[in-house]
This record gives sequence, structure tokens and C-alpha cells, in this order.
Amino acid sequence: MTDARFFSSGLRAVVILFFGLMLAACNGLGGRTAPPPVVAPPPTVQVQPPPRVETPAMRDPANFYTPAHMAGEQPVRVALLLPFNSPRDNVRALSNALYNAAQLALFEFNNAQVLLIPKATGGTAGGAQRATQEALNAGADLILGPLFAEEVAAVAPLAAQYNVPVVAFSSDSAVAGNGVYLLSFPLHEDISRIVEYATLQGMISFGALYPQGSYGDRARAEFERAVSSRAGQVVASTSYPASSDGMYEPARRIAASYGGGNFQALFLPEGGAQLKTISPLLPYYDLDPREVKFLGTGLWDDPSLALEPPLHGGWFPAPPPEGHAQFLTRYKRAYGAATPPRIASLGYDAASLAVALSTRAPGDRFTAEALTDPDGFAGVDGIFRFMPDGRTERGLAVMEVRAGGAVVVDPAPTSFRPPVF
Repeated sequence: MTDARFFSSGLRAVVILFFGLMLAACNGLGGRTAPPPVVAPPPTVQVQPPPRVETPAMRDPANFYTPAHMAGEQPVRVALLLPFNSPRDNVRALSNALYNAAQLALFEFNNAQVLLIPKATGGTAGGAQRATQEALNAGADLILGPLFAEEVAAVAPLAAQYNVPVVAFSSDSAVAGNGVYLLSFPLHEDISRIVEYATLQGMISFGALYPQGSYGDRARAEFERAVSSRAGQVVASTSYPASSDGMYEPARRIAASYGGGNFQALFLPEGGAQLKTISPLLPYYDLDPREVKFLGTGLWDDPSLALEPPLHGGWFPAPPPEGHAQFLTRYKRAYGAATPPRIASLGYDAASLAVALSTRAPGDRFTAEALTDPDGFAGVDGIFRFMPDGRTERGLAVMEVRAGGAVVVDPAPTSFRPPVF
């Protein structure tokens, strides 16, 4: 009975509310029927097409290069792009040394499946592009080289069309990435290693002498970044021109800036004849290398610097010397030649890398995942690994210049894995 009364009361309330709303509507419209509400059209929806996936350009395997002795086989074709035909004698000599070192690696690893295809670039962007197209037409699965940054920049987009990775020898990180990996001795790695070691020895204030030009500008930026990241400070710096006469005044200024203790170490990112010219000027202007630690880059990895007394006691980063010394012995035994240029060993490590990855299944050999293995690779110049952005990370030692030759004062790491305690 209670439910029925509740239902009846509720129904009366609904009816009263309904007629009340109708009356209000009629009164508001003067008794006319209300027009239908205006319905706004729905907003236009922009349909985004799916992202375009670039399909690698196709090549005809029938045109791939296969020498007669490999007929019927499936070789792993590795192109080696170098300026063999450069107009500069030193560049041609370096190219030949890199090629010899690559050949030595193939011989020592004895992998008959890897076919090395050398191509001359002339040392120019246009020449490198032509050499790359020839190598791709020949079926290259991997490109080693070229040598110069402008060549690498020209080669990269063409190789990317065919999804063929490039392991280049330039140290300019600006051309790394998008399928280009730099097997070199990067300036930022050198500087980071030497600054790290110096600060661990308690050095926090630094001076610097930079060569004028793009290399000097890069060295300045990297050095200031490395010092700042370790809570140090560059308290004095200047630059000098390439001419011997122009070095006197900058050397005098940096020596005057020392002022009997203003900085603990002096950075000299120079090598060869230029380093041998400017380093004696510093003690000449009373900057004593026994009081100020001279710091260098990999350009100091030069046995002739043992004959330069102002540099004795100076520190520089370098690959572990044992492996490189053994490489030089084998190189000389194979070719009966004089000591090759310092970076000839890059040719050996590049070919060794190609051989190591060639043992994988065809679709997994030279992928980004394979090339950027976080454990890296071991070469004659120590351990190295490619970062996803194409730059190289190396395990470097710290060396000290002495009259009898450079010695290791801090060994290179043997693994990229953090030590377990």
C-alpha cells in the first residue's frame, strides 16, 4: 500500500512538471511552437596519412662483382673507399697504408668469404660519390671509408638509399649518424680522457694554447666542456697562427698569464712540427714544464717527441701501445716497408670488424644492432664501440713523454662493462 501511494505521488509530480514546462515554453514564445535547436556541423577531422616508410633502392644481383676464383659462391662484398689518386703525396701514402693494413687483416683472419673491393675517391666529394655508386653497383654490403669529412658527407645519402652502412675514417663527428659510423680517434674522446685523468690527479685550473682554425676551435670547445663538466676552470687561453714567427707573442702571453701559479696544467692540442716549434718557446718565456703539466691529444702519439725536452713529463691519451706495436711488427714483416702512418691501423681494425660480422646470417651482418653492440669490439688499437649516433667510444690509455719513449701511466680499460667489486 505504501508503494502504491509513493508511485501515485511520483506520477503526479512528473505530470505537473511536464505541463509546467510546456506552459513556460508557450508563454516565452507567445503561444508559437519553438523552432528546432540549431545543430552546429561537426568539426572537420584531419586524417593523417601513415608515415612513409622508405624502401631501400633495389640492386640487380646479376650485376654484382664476383671474381673468377669465387664463381658460384656468395661473397660478402666490402668496399674500401680511399683517395688512392689524390694529388697529394702524403694522402696517397696514407691511402696505400690503410689498404695494406686491411689486406693484412684479411690474410691473418683467413676468411675467404670476404671480398675487398677498393675504389679511388680522389679526395673530393664528387669523386667519393662516383666511387660509392660503383661500389654499390658491384654489390657492396658494407663500405669502409672514405677518409675526409667532405667525402663522408657526400657518400652518406647515397649509401643510405641502399641501406648500406658506412664505416668511415673521419674524426669529424658532424658527419656521423644516419648509417655512418666513424672508426677514428675522435677529438672529444682524447680530450675527455686527458682531462679526466688530470682532474683525478688534483688539477682544477688550466691554461690552453690553441692553433688558429677550425681544428683549434673544436679543441677549444671540447676542452672547455670537459673541464667544466669536472668542476675545473680554464683560467687562461690564447691562440696562435701557423707561422713560426707568429707563435712568439701567444707563447709569451700564456706564460705571463701563469704568473707563478695561476694554472696547474697547460693544454697543447698540437702535433708534428708545429708542436716542436711552439713547445720550446714556453720555457723560453719562463713557463717551467716541471711546474706546469703539459697536456696533449692523440697527436702526441709520436715517438720523435721523446727528443723534445720541453715535453718530457707531459701526458697525452693514446690507444694501448702493446697492440699497436705488434701490428707494426707484422705490417713491416708483410710489406718490408718503413713504419706506416699512425692511423694505418684503422684499416686493419675496419677489415677485422667486417670479417667478424661477416660470420653472421646475411640479414644480420651489418645491421645497426650488430654495429652498435654495447660490448664493442677489440682491435689492434684497443677496444672500441660505435654509439647510436655514429660516433666512436674508445678505451684509451694515458701516456707520459720521457726521454726513452712514452710510457703508460694509466692503462686503457679492457672492457666497456663497469667493474664488479
